[in-house]
Amino acid sequence: MTESAGTPGDPDDSAAGEDRTPDAPPPGKASEPGDEATPAADKGESGDEATPAEEGEPRAAAPGGETRSGSGSGPGPASAESPEGGDGGSGLDITVKRKRHWLRWTALGASFVVLVAAGVGWWLYKKLDGNIRTDTSAAAELKAYEKERPVSVVHNAENILLIGSDSRAGDNRKYGRDDGGSQRSDTTILLHLAADRKSATAMSIPRDLMVNIPACHQADKTATKAQFAQFNWAFEMGGTACTIRTVEKMTGIRVDHHMVIDFNGFKDMVDAVHGVEVCLKKPVDDKDAHLKLDAGRHKLNGEQALGYVRARKSLGNGSDTDRMDRQQQFLGALVNKVQSNGVLLNPTRLYPVLDAATKALTTDPGLDSLKDLYDLVRGMRDVPTEKVQFLTVPRQPYHLDRNRDELVQPAADKLFKQLRDDKPVAVVPADKLKGDDRNDDKNPGSTDASGPSPTPTYSGNNAATDLCKQ
Repeated sequence: MTESAGTPGDPDDSAAGEDRTPDAPPPGKASEPGDEATPAADKGESGDEATPAEEGEPRAAAPGGETRSGSGSGPGPASAESPEGGDGGSGLDITVKRKRHWLRWTALGASFVVLVAAGVGWWLYKKLDGNIRTDTSAAAELKAYEKERPVSVVHNAENILLIGSDSRAGDNRKYGRDDGGSQRSDTTILLHLAADRKSATAMSIPRDLMVNIPACHQADKTATKAQFAQFNWAFEMGGTACTIRTVEKMTGIRVDHHMVIDFNGFKDMVDAVHGVEVCLKKPVDDKDAHLKLDAGRHKLNGEQALGYVRARKSLGNGSDTDRMDRQQQFLGALVNKVQSNGVLLNPTRLYPVLDAATKALTTDPGLDSLKDLYDLVRGMRDVPTEKVQFLTVPRQPYHLDRNRDELVQPAADKLFKQLRDDKPVAVVPADKLKGDDRNDDKNPGSTDASGPSPTPTYSGNNAATDLCKQ
């Protein structure tokens, strides 16, 4: 006969292990199914499992303060509950609480990480943004002469004047004599970005080119007179604004923006991309350019790269023309490395490049923020390297002084018109140009008449050119 749940156990059973019935399970062992000695306290009269409400009857106290319910078939600690008892729900509650606790801390940790990342990102942005210097004086000077300036012809096409300053002031003193901190235009390039951003053409302007320089204001506010002189005088006398006005007067092309880059900035940019490879046909030892290299392939660091693009007497034929060609080739190799190594898509590699570039730049107010520069670079990042072209304005030795240059006409004006109207131009190595004088400096280029709209072709190269395969 089965006892009802909750019936106190026999007094004889109050001591653990005494007078146990033969069929009773040993202490700590569960009863087997079908065992006749199964404690009735685990079940109700109907045979169903007892509920917490049914286990409310008094429990017999065992020696040592232990309590047992039902028939008390085995001893157990007072804190232990039957797995089938009503207290099983408290374990579930603990699990849920622990889960909520873990989720809360996870969310808190994720929020902290996001907050720190946002803070670091904002700090980096402000640091890079603060590196850029703004040339407000040039903007004011250009505004005063707005009526004399050419107008933009094609919407969305942009023309940016890049000026390499060879100032010997400050950290640049070791590259030459510092004559009062004056600066010269060592390299000047007019960069034309097509309106569809499918091509970019960089046109070098020789520093010794004889041009008409308009009257300009100097740093001390005094005015210079209009004169016919070599091109780099414009920058030395009237700074960026005078250089821009001279370029616009010569080409008829509206300069939308400008950037001035100094020596150290160029070096840092080369170092930021871990050097650029070049090949030398002959060894070079140029003390003035701080360059000493054997013939063959070299990966140039920033200091060596600066010497390479500045050297004049020790590389090539010693002409400024040859030096400009070398500068164009090196810039092409630099652009190619930035694109091919995924620098623009890798934040850890992009930041050093941006840091070096922004520290080196002085720009007009339209490009003096990181956002402005990013928008500019983003528009160029999909331009194929073979469509990033470098050429020099058609020129020849000046008829009154062989050490100076003059424009070759009408080839120069034709090139200016193509860029002004956002029309294509093509470049090929000098030895592949048509014409009997293709190896002469004065070669203006030829015309490719293979299509319905002939494309003018000039001596030059593109960013896809391998300097070691020429």
